[in-house]
Amino acid sequence: MNKINGYTQEEARAFVQYIYAGRRAGRTLSSLFEGYAQKSGRAKGSVRNYYYALLRSTGNKEVRKLLRGTDLHAQPVQAFSDEETDRVLRAILAEKSKGISVRRAVLNLAGGDDKLMLRYQNKYRNVLTKQPERIKELMQECGGGRAVRRVEKEIDGLYDRLASDLREENLRLREKVKQLTDENAALKIQVKNLQS
Repeated sequence: MNKINGYTQEEARAFVQYIYAGRRAGRTLSSLFEGYAQKSGRAKGSVRNYYYALLRSTGNKEVRKLLRGTDLHAQPVQAFSDEETDRVLRAILAEKSKGISVRRAVLNLAGGDDKLMLRYQNKYRNVLTKQPERIKELMQECGGGRAVRRVEKEIDGLYDRLASDLREENLRLREKVKQLTDENAALKIQVKNLQS
């Protein structure tokens, strides 16, 4: 068998047996990936990627032999249609325009389903990285420009109110300083008259 992600045939066999035994014991794949990562010194993500790469390589005779009798399988990759991608991105961008984080937006969109949330989040990040122009177009379509201008107006309004309040406070303090300076001068005159 050719190496997949750098695993030798012996290591691949040990890995499959580790995962198979763990699944039979009722452990989650995530915990198995983490356990194998600690045991082997590999990254958890690398272990996970290897598992799925191995399961997708069933056209390889040696891989089929390695997996025989283990009932290890992966769900087929569920590709996004363009319509679904745009629907998900619009929903995330609409939430973001309200000041909600992407993580919270995808959690809300997925209705608390962690697997669906991860799927949406990965899709958003993938499009953001590989097709930023698509995100910009959808932002414009969703009124992203208006949302930015609205926030800028709110910030300008807040700044104006703060500046106005500071000007009024500055005037009030100047008047108080003048009043205290006048009182101090009057007291000095009184003290001087008493000493004479």
